[in-house]
Amino acid sequence: MELAAPSLDLLHNHIDITHIPFSDRGSRLLVWQSGGACSLQIKLAERLTTLEADIEAYLRRPPYIHDMCLVDGEGESLPFDVESSPDRLVFHTRIGDFQLVFQDRRTISFGLPAGQRCGLRFHVSPQYFLAGEMGGTFKAVRNLDYLSNAPVVRNRIIPEDGGYRVVIIVDAGEDAAIALKIYPDNDFLESVVPFSKAAEASSSRWRSWFERVPAVNERYQKLYAYSWWVMANNLLSPQGNLTFEAMMPSKIKYVGLWAWDSALHALAYRHIDAELARNQIRAMLAHQFVNGMVPDAIYDEGIVATIDHPIAGEVTKPPTFAWAALKLHEADPDFDFLREIYVPLARLNAWWFTFNDDDGDGIVQYNHPYSSGLDDSPMWDYGMPVEAPDINTYLCIQMQSLSTIADLLGMRDEAAMWRRRSTALVRRMIKDLWDEESGLFWVMRDDKPVRVVTPFNLYPLWTGQLPGAMNERLVQTLTDPDRFWGEYRLPSVAYNDPHYSPDVMWRGPVWANVNYFFIEALQKVDRPDLARELRKSTLELINRHRQIAEYYDSQTGEIPGTAAEIFGWTAAVFIDLAIQESRELAAGEQLDLININPGS
Repeated sequence: MELAAPSLDLLHNHIDITHIPFSDRGSRLLVWQSGGACSLQIKLAERLTTLEADIEAYLRRPPYIHDMCLVDGEGESLPFDVESSPDRLVFHTRIGDFQLVFQDRRTISFGLPAGQRCGLRFHVSPQYFLAGEMGGTFKAVRNLDYLSNAPVVRNRIIPEDGGYRVVIIVDAGEDAAIALKIYPDNDFLESVVPFSKAAEASSSRWRSWFERVPAVNERYQKLYAYSWWVMANNLLSPQGNLTFEAMMPSKIKYVGLWAWDSALHALAYRHIDAELARNQIRAMLAHQFVNGMVPDAIYDEGIVATIDHPIAGEVTKPPTFAWAALKLHEADPDFDFLREIYVPLARLNAWWFTFNDDDGDGIVQYNHPYSSGLDDSPMWDYGMPVEAPDINTYLCIQMQSLSTIADLLGMRDEAAMWRRRSTALVRRMIKDLWDEESGLFWVMRDDKPVRVVTPFNLYPLWTGQLPGAMNERLVQTLTDPDRFWGEYRLPSVAYNDPHYSPDVMWRGPVWANVNYFFIEALQKVDRPDLARELRKSTLELINRHRQIAEYYDSQTGEIPGTAAEIFGWTAAVFIDLAIQESRELAAGEQLDLININPGS
């Protein structure tokens, strides 16, 4: 099988800026088309909780710049058709082509049609204000500079609707540009780079990114290239609490870094930039609490470690860092990194067992539904806390991984200790959570099973430490077409469970990360045939779409309207599985060739 690396050119016109923002690596600026064929807007991928304390207010906040129009010499709006690629946008108008690139992560540059009098008109809202019963509040949002390297013939700033209407028109010569810089500090826009240089630098950055990408089967090329664009586009530069360059799950919907997302993002980065992959883990561990807990999420101005809905409590995410770190080490060995994270991960493990086991039986519980990452799963409908097979499986995997890390670092006694603890936890799960009659590991609430059937009732398969007969029963349930092994697999609630809803977040859709864990589980229990089948169906489900989505309808295979797009771990899983399959098929063909020509 011939493998090929994707090129930047594959993504010509793949980015539809009417619903996917044009952005760049490290940037918090999002450029969208709005209001038909003659208007743009710029949103900020920032929570800005100094404006509003509500950590989800950013989802409702209006654009920082709206009604942005390309204008002719008379100030009249110019309708445009958009041509997109990762490195630039081209706007075709009746007076010529405007172009847009990122001059840097805080600055966008509009290239202007040479020989034309033209420019921009836009409305900016640099202040947030709120009137109350006893008074009001005004707060700065962000600073804006705009500047041109061409002779300015009109420049107006007019107060309007709580912000300002700006009109700038210039006589555009060769390499003319108007640049806009949006920034939080004293990083002023001091000069405008000639547009050809800004465009060349943008193209060079993106081509350099794609040149490092491994080759895969041609059938996946287009979406594989798009997935790598997502992996770059969703990166944030260090700022505030973000002390390393790291990836948010989606610049559209999830602003910040989440714990288990970061571990999964690292899986893809390890194929092109090992240090960037390691930094996904470092960025979260930098905010580990003294007691060992790692917060749910971090963002520029704060952290998310408690949430008051649907109940109030501490919130984290499943511990997957040690598991991910080993995969990074296999790709690019770094013993210093393993030494760096070993103690923090041991402390994280201790936090789970110390603060999340009220009855002291050695089985860890969830105290808040969001700590599972399965926010609205019906497994949590009957209250908290619950003892669940998924969190205890994650901890088994974590301790298996810590054992391997300790071995690699020469700590034999500690490695043996982690192996004993992992094995002991598997035994406890069998004793307390396994139900022989149903062949499932139940979630337990007040010592009673929560009878909702999900893939997470099968999770202990992933430990690779169950008795053979138990493995066989779990595999039979997993591959039951009436429960999980349908056309679009694996649903996050069994097809035939009364709680099943095919397109409601964790109540039935297919999630790529869950499939990834089960592919590994099937490999562990010596079912490579089923692992390959699940890998193939996962790749095909994702590959049938132009977009990379948070989750997929398990009845139709479509993307539900509530699912976030340009979603990080789906891109990362698609990348890693496409590389796995492509390399395996290529190796198989090479082996066949050797067998056919034994003397060669």
